[in-house]
Amino acid sequence: MRRKGQFLKVTQPPAPRTDQAFPVLTPGQVARVKSRGHLRKTRAGEILIEAGEKNTRIFLVQSGRLEFDQHTETIERAVAVIEPGQFTGEIGILFGRRILGRLRAAQASEVIEVDRAGLLELVQTDSELSEIFMRAFILRRVELLSEGISDVVVLGSAHSPDTLRIREFLTRNGQPYSYVDLDHDAGVQEFLDRFHVSVSDVPVLICRGADVLRNPSNETIADCLEFNEAIDEVRPRDVIIVGAGPAGLAAAVYAASEGLDVLVLEANAPGGQAGSSSKIENYLGFPAGISGQDLATSGYTQAQKFGAQIMIAKTAKALVCDRKPFVVEIDGTSGVPARTVVIAAGAHYRKLSLDNLSHFEGSGIYYAATFVESQLCGADDVIVVGGGNSAGQAALYLAQTARRVYLLVRSNELGASMSRYLVRRIEDNRAIEVRLQTEIVALQGGDALESVSWRDGRTHEIEERAIHHVFVLTGAIPNTQWLKGCVALDEDGFIKTGSALTPEELVAAHWPLARAPYLLETSLPGVFAAGDVRGGNVKRVASAVGEGSIAIAFVHQFFRE
Repeated sequence: MRRKGQFLKVTQPPAPRTDQAFPVLTPGQVARVKSRGHLRKTRAGEILIEAGEKNTRIFLVQSGRLEFDQHTETIERAVAVIEPGQFTGEIGILFGRRILGRLRAAQASEVIEVDRAGLLELVQTDSELSEIFMRAFILRRVELLSEGISDVVVLGSAHSPDTLRIREFLTRNGQPYSYVDLDHDAGVQEFLDRFHVSVSDVPVLICRGADVLRNPSNETIADCLEFNEAIDEVRPRDVIIVGAGPAGLAAAVYAASEGLDVLVLEANAPGGQAGSSSKIENYLGFPAGISGQDLATSGYTQAQKFGAQIMIAKTAKALVCDRKPFVVEIDGTSGVPARTVVIAAGAHYRKLSLDNLSHFEGSGIYYAATFVESQLCGADDVIVVGGGNSAGQAALYLAQTARRVYLLVRSNELGASMSRYLVRRIEDNRAIEVRLQTEIVALQGGDALESVSWRDGRTHEIEERAIHHVFVLTGAIPNTQWLKGCVALDEDGFIKTGSALTPEELVAAHWPLARAPYLLETSLPGVFAAGDVRGGNVKRVASAVGEGSIAIAFVHQFFRE
């Protein structure tokens, strides 16, 4: 347990539990679980799973009692007690990640042991138990995140762009971690000395209490935490999906649930741009709204449940398209063969045309408005640049804590590309000031952003404000550079599909089939595009999800040919 930078050895009672997080199964449900596992007897005090061990099995208690606790040199606390009719485990078992605590028998017990393969069979074939297990696993992971129960510690500074990058990467991938703020935590030098870390090494990630990573890349973090350890990177796949945004996750869920062998490649974290949205309120089925992070986590978990494998912090480097099967080259590997490919690589926000922009990225310039960034801003004034839904959602979210939010829009109308419900809320929010036909022309500061100058397009006046935080959520540049001529693109770099492909483009691509390309098919048969990377896409989460599912319908048609 950490208190203001100090690490103490304490014992805590288990966190509050709910019936949904720790349900008691009926005798009939226990019998169905038992059919996928085997009976095992344990001694009092026997360690069933040690902290840091691969999370490859669960236990259902028939008699006795199990305890899950966190037990290290610096911390000792009970996390949960599992009694007859209850089961162990949390969402990490679906991802193949290591267990975050120690599981031991508090007394002589009789348990049913079910390995990961048996568990996946259970949740894929038994709808009642699937709902019970998945709900419990998700709620338990939420509790671990809220309690900071983890074997990962980040030492960083609010003034460090890489600290922000690492915290965002861990948060968006659902990895619990403890954070030591070198700017404010007292007694931090003792902690630095313990791991032989100097201030110049910051940010530092301590992985499982042993490996000390100095300013690691996202891929290095993923390797240390073994995010991709259980994934076969060589086996040919029915379909490789590039990108785990809403379109890619939807494609993964439908493909895996229909029995296809699926591999998803995600360069950063599930959810894409939508994953960084504070609240999505116009997505069907969520009248109260849902955060992009929650939606991404649910989709990621659902895809894993059906057997899709998702590689994190792995980038598609190239598509080898002159042979069958296709080969998707991945950073650090020779490539994975695929019968079909769904490109759902998304797009990234267009950057401001300012010479010193890169100097302030991560230390004043941000491309997402999540809880991590909002903590950096506190009650300061902030600027949001953009006129779309992402910018509107960010402005409303930041207005909850910021003193004032300046929403800078280049057009002369706020509703030109923003949903009406967002426009009305922004107009009614006294903490948000909309500046139409306004753009940033200069950034000033030393190591961090100190002031911003913007120009009013109507009066041409330039005004400088002492604002330290700017959120850029404008425009979109498709992530298609890696395709290198394999498929036809439009003039802005988006992938052309279906009827958007001209006869001349199909001739140039040597289209070999008598039929025309399917709706989401590219100029290369068997390669499809969905979501924000596709030309003519509708920039809404619902449309991206729809396109992802439709792409898999066309994959099946392609296979039937």
